[in-house]
Amino acid sequence: MSEIIATHNGKFHADDVFAVAALLLLKKDASVVRTRDEAELAKADIVLDVGGVYDDAKNHFDHHQIGGAGMRANGIPYAAFGLVWQKFGTELAGSGEVAAQVDTVLVLPIDANDNGIDLSVPKIAGLSPYDISDAIRAFVPTWQEGQDTIDVVFNEAVSFAKRIIVREIKRAEAIVAGQRKVTEAYRTSPDKRLILLDGDYSWKDTLAGLPEPLFVIHPQGETWRLYSVRDNPHVFVNRKDLPEKWAGLRNEKLAKVTGVPDAVFCHRNRFLAAARSKEGALALAKQALSS
Repeated sequence: MSEIIATHNGKFHADDVFAVAALLLLKKDASVVRTRDEAELAKADIVLDVGGVYDDAKNHFDHHQIGGAGMRANGIPYAAFGLVWQKFGTELAGSGEVAAQVDTVLVLPIDANDNGIDLSVPKIAGLSPYDISDAIRAFVPTWQEGQDTIDVVFNEAVSFAKRIIVREIKRAEAIVAGQRKVTEAYRTSPDKRLILLDGDYSWKDTLAGLPEPLFVIHPQGETWRLYSVRDNPHVFVNRKDLPEKWAGLRNEKLAKVTGVPDAVFCHRNRFLAAARSKEGALALAKQALSS
């Protein structure tokens, strides 16, 4: 018989939606019951976000009880998605490294939101970031629509969440593999200030953790890109800006200023420049390093 996954009925949130989605990706024949009835919960193989019990061995994954269900080393308490991912994430993602990456990017922010922890501070009064928890919240019927269709739209939200999980696993696989490529390129680089990559790998977090790199070059589409490295990939502060006289220039104007015939453009914020060839990008990098 197929397994039964139980979660609460009524209004749903990102943590229960994504927890159910992850389990359905792993247990494709499972059925989902939305209830708070204790007799129905007792029949389920997995109970999440309801029931008042966290017991990993019995597959009970609630966090609403007194004392919660523990927290990560960084202080973020676990919600239902995090508890489910902690047990099943590696199996679903295919490796611990990939599962950990997905946890950081997707699971942890959802758990934080569900526990009332803000991960960002709005810079403009009255505005706040729109995140994945908001996207799930958009599925919940409004008071004007009534609750007759809530189970239907819950399933729609779960389908959406399944797609996000699949894509984040795929992205995490690429990030983990790319990190190895970037680390090796750093190790073999004769000048640690400039890292040359042979592919469009995810490099920002890896190079941010190394002290020497100022610029990185890699192919992207039909050009070779020269990027400034940042200490924090999420903050627009370059370790070293590209030359001021390049800012905002394109094609012939940039080629004239730099002497690089195939130079294409330089961003006005001086964190990105491009050329049509690797040799052109390297020539730009040489000038940027000496400026």
